[in-house]
Amino acid sequence: MRILLVGAGGVGSAAVAIAARRSFFETMVVADHDLSRAERAVAGHGDRFVAAKVDASSADAVAALCREHRITHVLNAVDPRFVMPIFDGAFAAGVDYLDMAMSLSHPHPSRPYAETGVKLGDEQFAAADRWSAAGRLALCGIGIEPGLSDVFARYAADELFSEIDEIGVRDGANLTVDGYDFAPSFSIWTTIEECLNPPVIWEEGRGWYTTEPFSEPEVFDFPAGIGRVECVNVEHEEVLLIPRWVKAKRVTFKYGLGDEFIEVLKVLHKLGLDAVAPVHVGGVPVSPRDVVAACLPDPATLGDRMRGKTCAGTYVTGLGPDGAPRRVYLYHVVDNEWSMREYGHQAVVWQTAINPVVALELLADGAWSGTGVLGPEALPPRPFLDLLTAYGSPWGMEER
Repeated sequence: MRILLVGAGGVGSAAVAIAARRSFFETMVVADHDLSRAERAVAGHGDRFVAAKVDASSADAVAALCREHRITHVLNAVDPRFVMPIFDGAFAAGVDYLDMAMSLSHPHPSRPYAETGVKLGDEQFAAADRWSAAGRLALCGIGIEPGLSDVFARYAADELFSEIDEIGVRDGANLTVDGYDFAPSFSIWTTIEECLNPPVIWEEGRGWYTTEPFSEPEVFDFPAGIGRVECVNVEHEEVLLIPRWVKAKRVTFKYGLGDEFIEVLKVLHKLGLDAVAPVHVGGVPVSPRDVVAACLPDPATLGDRMRGKTCAGTYVTGLGPDGAPRRVYLYHVVDNEWSMREYGHQAVVWQTAINPVVALELLADGAWSGTGVLGPEALPPRPFLDLLTAYGSPWGMEER
């Protein structure tokens, strides 16, 4: 297996550190628009890792780099605005593809808070027949959320429930960052995109529909000492992926943002600073959202100032195999102190990065296989959960 990892930011660099301890691949080319950043990501990890420069907005550039290095698998670790050129570049080069976020959505033009427009992943699913006919696999949404959360959903359906009422992905943390009043632990560009777009819900008999941002607040009790966190509806890929392969009456995604974070996002939206389209400042075109991102600290650099834990998981309700009511929370917790000590990367990016590396190893040894455009829940969950544990990062389950 010869891997092209596009993006040497927080998640990409953490993926390098994780993969360096595994032997399933021959070469990993780490490419970024900033060659020096790619060089920093691979430094000290051995001669299997090669740094390169790439324009992730160009499918031709991605395809050319694949051919140059005889790549077999592309792992996309950049912002979702670059999904389609990397996805198309991988296809043009005849290689398999993995990502952690799917192609962007576009709200319904007249009823954005009631009906879906272009949904997350629609552009990729539109190409599914082409990928299948070519015998190639695009495994989409294989980070932590989406990713492990989807694997949990499939595991619950296969082994824990006879009938599922709701699959609710719930994400919460008690992370703090010393020395900053406001410092997101993940890409602010991506966070703005998913939090300010209309959240999507799926219901049996109704299909996909939207609601207002930050709707349906609920207090969820997270394990490992994190405790009770208020979670709200957020647009996320699981709601678009899980119903395609797992039978449930309802699918939701809620994120524990906190009052301060929600208020910041609302102000950014009110001022138009969440916009992607450039505005002219002194005759220079700049994207307001890119300016916001540039004004905040790079999440990849915050690990030594972060304290606490992050938890991602899937809360499933319904009937157990015996027909009795059952409520289960399947989860994965990472302590920032541990991830920094063991890998030198902060908890949120490390937790995201481990899952595509596990998936690549499953593809390398044949435990996972397929063609077309698939989500993680389309593949058997047990090999993934077992290998994740073997990586030294076990998952948990609570009966509620």
